[in-house]
Amino acid sequence: MKSSLPQKKSCDPIPLPVVSLNHVSFLCSSLHESVRFYEEVLGFQLIRRPSSFDFEGAWFYNYGIGIHLVQSPEAVSKPSEINPKGDHISFQCADMGRVKTRLDQMGISYVTAVVTEGGIRVDQLFFHDPDNNMIEICDCDKLPIVPLSFPFAPLKTPQFSTGSNQNLRRHRSFASIGWIRQ
Repeated sequence: MKSSLPQKKSCDPIPLPVVSLNHVSFLCSSLHESVRFYEEVLGFQLIRRPSSFDFEGAWFYNYGIGIHLVQSPEAVSKPSEINPKGDHISFQCADMGRVKTRLDQMGISYVTAVVTEGGIRVDQLFFHDPDNNMIEICDCDKLPIVPLSFPFAPLKTPQFSTGSNQNLRRHRSFASIGWIRQ
């Protein structure tokens, strides 16, 4: 099987002129439910999107990043298990205790994990949006960003100190889902 990447030229080590992450985009089954979630749970501000689009969607902005939602014509199917090793978007927070309290109040289930590296403890919390897109809230800014001397050295993925996914602390709430108002 051929690679879709072009052959690397030895004289061209310059990457694309990217300056920042602009947005992430998710398909959603219910635009209404997802809009409420991103506004009420994560604090994103709904912003105007181009009127030339011929499909339903919503754009948000906060924390220096945009989130774009696109209404899917069919149900969006994603795993319902909260798996910290799965695809997710992560947000930095200043008070993990307040995050847990608010999620409990809203009836949103989550799992927690702890990463330790060189005596530094990082708390992580994972939950889903209405379409099972995984969201992480963490205090990862405690970890230093240390460039590797050789740019193609494999990065070691931090291991969750809780072990396998079965050992993650699960937090389930029997309250009604609080991010949807009728």
